[in-house]
Amino acid sequence: MIIWKRTLRTPSSERFLALRDETEIAAIDLHYLAHAAAGTLIILDGPHAPPDPESLLRSFDDDMLPGLDLDEGSLTFTVVTGRVLGNFESTSQTQNST
Repeated sequence: MIIWKRTLRTPSSERFLALRDETEIAAIDLHYLAHAAAGTLIILDGPHAPPDPESLLRSFDDDMLPGLDLDEGSLTFTVVTGRVLGNFESTSQTQNST
């Protein structure tokens, strides 16, 4: 069973993680347009069996997007595979070049 967890939300976009047995297996970045949405599905490398992209997208559509529909063409996705290298954040420190 796939559990979807929202990790980020802005007025025009969201980020979700897909978890199976408490393991992150995929991520979706979704951008809302006027009457549609476009997203990127990232299937994460790891020891788990990789999910089928179509079934993963259908699960996401059914669970998280009641107003949009893959079958009606209001959702489009680019699907990629990848691995998490780390989390990088900007710092508030400024450097002087004097």
